[in-house]
Amino acid sequence: MSLTDPTARAAARDSILSRLRDTLGADSAAVARRREAVDARLGKVVAPTAPPLADDTAGMLARFRSEAEQMASTVVEVGGWGEVPAAVAAYLAEKGLGTRGVIAPELAALPWSTAGLAVEPREARDADLLGITGCFCAIAETGTLMLLSAPGSPATVSLLPETHVALVPASRLVPTMEAAFARMGEQAPGGQPPRAVNFISGPSRTGDIEQTLVLGAHGPYRVHLVLIRGA
Repeated sequence: MSLTDPTARAAARDSILSRLRDTLGADSAAVARRREAVDARLGKVVAPTAPPLADDTAGMLARFRSEAEQMASTVVEVGGWGEVPAAVAAYLAEKGLGTRGVIAPELAALPWSTAGLAVEPREARDADLLGITGCFCAIAETGTLMLLSAPGSPATVSLLPETHVALVPASRLVPTMEAAFARMGEQAPGGQPPRAVNFISGPSRTGDIEQTLVLGAHGPYRVHLVLIRGA
């Protein structure tokens, strides 16, 4: 018997299992019943459980903001896209941060220079201190951003600079992580996921050394969210 043949391998396996059952004195009928029960359980689709969450825009916005602030993000709300550059400039001035940085190319059309910001639409480099991005989804349940890599939204812009400013349109709010993945499946180009999916819940942090929480250990020191109610 050649065990390179799939049929032969299956026969050998069944023979070994049969001898084991005989040695253990297992009741073949009982074994069959247990197998049927296991097969039925494995074949049963169980709907994921999730806590009750508001799925209206106002409810999701309030939940997202609360959760994001608990994760050490700062949040400001504006009425529309036209208010975004001034809101970003105001945040940078308040924190005493510079006005130079990089933006995701998909945001290049906004009037950044009118707010006194000198930003370049490109990937981030190690010397860049400010990165401004959009987001694919904002998950209300956990205050988490979901960012997809693409030519118009390089992953480095949110990961390398010390300060990450994310623009969050209200239309991008979803209640749960499951809803975010469902939206990605529906809207991914060609039905394929991107090369990178990044989830951001506040500034980067680590507690590896003596369980002392340190922000900005391997990414942005600060994350600022601009929630755009009219977008």
